[in-house]
Amino acid sequence: MSLGSSTLPSQNWIAVASAEHVRLGRAQGFMQVCHGKAAPLRRMHAGDRVAYYSPSTTFRGKDRLQAFTAIGQVRAEAPYAVDMGGGFCPFRRNVDWLVAREAPIQPLVEQLDFSAGRRNWGYPLRFGLFGVSAGDMDRIAQAMGALLR
Repeated sequence: MSLGSSTLPSQNWIAVASAEHVRLGRAQGFMQVCHGKAAPLRRMHAGDRVAYYSPSTTFRGKDRLQAFTAIGQVRAEAPYAVDMGGGFCPFRRNVDWLVAREAPIQPLVEQLDFSAGRRNWGYPLRFGLFGVSAGDMDRIAQAMGALLR
């Protein structure tokens, strides 16, 4: 599978989560952002491309990773809630994840539109989910060895 097109122009997104959380989502075919909030997932549409950036390996960990850890395409299904117990019901969105390797962000910082030439290049990553250019997504996919059309 490649990150292809749909009938609507696709958008490109960077989501942020620890690598351990990204790996759980990849294994089960979903994504979750912003501590399980639904609104950010509702901004996404079928066919949109998404890459995960992981600042650390573990949740709230001091183990800096600073790498792109997953890349895929949003599926048509709407966001849905999952009861994880203890009153925590995060929203998720299904994604077709591509076979890809993790790619450190440092070699890409000066090549990506959202970060090039910016001293505080990591600022947009604090939002948990933000849109990027198609060129940025293509560069990230290439660094991860993911096939794009």
